[in-house]
Amino acid sequence: MSNSSPRSSAAIAQFQHAMESVYGDITTIAHPQRWNPPERSGGHRGRYLWTDAFGVINFITLHKEATIPSPRAANNAYYLTLAHRLVETVHEVLGRTRDNNHRLPGATDDNPLGGGLRIGKIEDSGPDGDGQYHHYLTMWMFALNRLSVATGNPLYNQQAVALAKAIHPRFFVNRQSEEPRMVWKMAMDLSGPLVASEGNLDPIDGYVVFRLLQAAASEAGLGAVLQEEIADYRRVMQRKGEQFVSSDPLDLGMTLWTAHWFTENELWASRLSGRCCEQIYNLFEVNRYLERSVKYRLAFREFGACMGMRCMLNESRLQGYARQILDSWDVYMEKSLSADITRDDLRPITRVMYATALLPGGTEPQPSVEE
Repeated sequence: MSNSSPRSSAAIAQFQHAMESVYGDITTIAHPQRWNPPERSGGHRGRYLWTDAFGVINFITLHKEATIPSPRAANNAYYLTLAHRLVETVHEVLGRTRDNNHRLPGATDDNPLGGGLRIGKIEDSGPDGDGQYHHYLTMWMFALNRLSVATGNPLYNQQAVALAKAIHPRFFVNRQSEEPRMVWKMAMDLSGPLVASEGNLDPIDGYVVFRLLQAAASEAGLGAVLQEEIADYRRVMQRKGEQFVSSDPLDLGMTLWTAHWFTENELWASRLSGRCCEQIYNLFEVNRYLERSVKYRLAFREFGACMGMRCMLNESRLQGYARQILDSWDVYMEKSLSADITRDDLRPITRVMYATALLPGGTEPQPSVEE
């Protein structure tokens, strides 16, 4: 997003406020390379994979925004160093067992992501307890890929590829068949499914994110490292046929955001984006969604919708809806950002996604992706 936006100065201030409410004073850290992220991401041992994925992305946005005030940000790597430290901390906490005594099964010192990454749920068991979500893992891979692009360091994309290869076969059923399917949630050790149903967005999440990883790997001269995995997602998409388009704001936003990477050059993505736009128009214009009281809405789901809408730069109506959503939450967020984070609440997720909705710079595409 351009800094010429009339919301820009206020958005930057609110962006920084939202990030500091989760990660502390991020502008005056004397030794960023030794920074330890506060245990405030809302998950087990202070880390939650979805929250921290957006945290990494938002640090990249801070790096890109020259107007962010910081006496130490003159060092061009300052915010990228904080992103690096957050990545290291997540891998050290969520890449290990809950008692922190061992790496997850399949991981080694040479391949620390070989066992995947835990979600970081507070509870250790049950269908809503700790485990591994495919859509959280792909978002983390995306964050690593963006950090690789921002720093010019291929290591982060290589970490994402290693994670992709470790978790991919565990989420597939009948992978070698012509019509494989996926499961939504796996146990912490990837030994079996906790929720065996197939996630609506998981196949396209995998297809798009794995292609981003593959493009970066190809540019680094590493070859077709994810060719088989990408083909698996394509077969699932073909089996399912036309993608279901939800009326849920978060699902709509994340579908738009995922598809927009290929909207300009692939028919499936442009058709899916068009259907999402029509659903959003219906939701906001026919059903008058924004006339509902915020008491009956979930902020972080709407901030996810904003992220998708703001990717569609040529759709002025969507840009208007995104601004209306943010305006409708301004007063609430001003109060919420000062509230203490409590155990197992939505505040950290809401705050980092609010920041991303305000300034989605770290989620913006780089040059076009070729398979």
